[in-house]
Amino acid sequence: MTEFRSMAAETGEPHGDPFKVHGPADVAAACASADAAFIRYSSTSREDRAAFLERIAEEIMAIGDPLIEAAMTESGLPRARLDGERGRTWNQLRMFADVVRRGQWLQVRIDPALPERQPPRPDLRMRMVPLGPVAVFGASNFPLAFSTAGGDTASALAAGCPVVVKGHPAHPITGDLVAQAISRAVAACGLPEGVFGHLVGPSNELGATLVQDPRIAAVGFTGSRMGGLALSRIAQTRKVPIPVYAEMSSINPVVLLPEALKARGAELGAAFVGSLTMGAGQFCTNPGLVLAIEGEGLDAFIGAASETVAGAGPQTMLTTGIRDAYAKGVEALSGCAGVETLAKGETGDRTRGDANLFQTTGSAFLSDEGMGHEVFGASSIIVRCKNEGELAKVIAGLEGQLTATLHMDAADEAAASRLLPALERKVGRILANGWPTGVEVCHAMVHGGPFPATSDSRTTSVGSLAIDRFLRPVCYQNLSQSVLPDELRDDAASNGVPRLVDGKLTLD
Repeated sequence: MTEFRSMAAETGEPHGDPFKVHGPADVAAACASADAAFIRYSSTSREDRAAFLERIAEEIMAIGDPLIEAAMTESGLPRARLDGERGRTWNQLRMFADVVRRGQWLQVRIDPALPERQPPRPDLRMRMVPLGPVAVFGASNFPLAFSTAGGDTASALAAGCPVVVKGHPAHPITGDLVAQAISRAVAACGLPEGVFGHLVGPSNELGATLVQDPRIAAVGFTGSRMGGLALSRIAQTRKVPIPVYAEMSSINPVVLLPEALKARGAELGAAFVGSLTMGAGQFCTNPGLVLAIEGEGLDAFIGAASETVAGAGPQTMLTTGIRDAYAKGVEALSGCAGVETLAKGETGDRTRGDANLFQTTGSAFLSDEGMGHEVFGASSIIVRCKNEGELAKVIAGLEGQLTATLHMDAADEAAASRLLPALERKVGRILANGWPTGVEVCHAMVHGGPFPATSDSRTTSVGSLAIDRFLRPVCYQNLSQSVLPDELRDDAASNGVPRLVDGKLTLD
């Protein structure tokens, strides 16, 4: 295949002009260009790099309506959602510009020489440096905020790493518009062309070739467990293995504690379905699992949730492939022993998926790990536990997740405290009396979690901490002041970068 075309999500039919399919020679050229740009780009001043990130944000906003219209056609997502996603993209680029300026990410540490000590201590200074060119894979469900100029790209560029994006084939027109905006920012800021590259094509081989290129130093990925694991295997079998930061699979358990259920079970049931069906359920934080203890409040929750699901209309899914995979996942879950179908929304078609709600018992869930696998779409299963002990066992048996939610009243706080240590082992974010769909871009956010939610639970793909994925520490021993990097020199103490000097934090 030498060309491919965008597909309109609503119809599943080809849309727009064809795109050239990039091949191995294009991958090699993009990676060589990124590698050639690395030293110069990684050496840019904090101010220049921050200004570059801000220029990208402005160039994306300057595209205007054509960007939103392209994303609407290619994803089937509504304008309001995509307007918000574009704003989030703008916000996270500007947040990382601020992070770069502040300099905490450098993690400067200085242990001055102690020549009189026995044995003498040499002069030791440390800072974080960028890894090298980063391969970023665009996500299907966020054509702006998690794709070409999404969080992985923003954080890698903030760290000083050139980026080669493998655009998602579900939205090539959207990706191309954003890629052109980034390239305009590169040129306007006088940076080497290789600071950003963009590759397109529908095959898995294109992505595999990109990860295999020896000039790529790390990978950012958001997508299926199968895709993330495949890339991880490739990265680990290279001559020089590299990290793959993959966000993959999560069903985001919602725990309904007894007093909250008694007080507002029906209200929670309706609100739960609003979160479940948002965006056709195509969120990595979609609440695909509800855990609760048997009781009157649970019956009220199930009644309201079932009624709301039954009245839910079908929604356009991102691609016909995702729609087909969702239908297979729903069929597999409904066929599990001990699973009962509670409600089904209005029937969809080849591009639209319907909502589905199931229930089972705690003992049945514990006996079949297939019930805990992600079904990407508006499908969820309620697990009715006999008591708090069985609820704790279900939580202990879960795979790693991005989020867990506790719905509780004041009288539930003791139970919540008992469950908290188990939840901490399983998830990256614990929230109370809300719904997991929606991720704030800020400094305290963690969008990560134990496997298979991510391939590395020590990191996050959202928030300022995401920059750490693309940095590594370097120690400088007994180097003269004139040779040391700027941030490590004695006369740099007033440049605004926090420094840990002889174990004491100093702030200018």
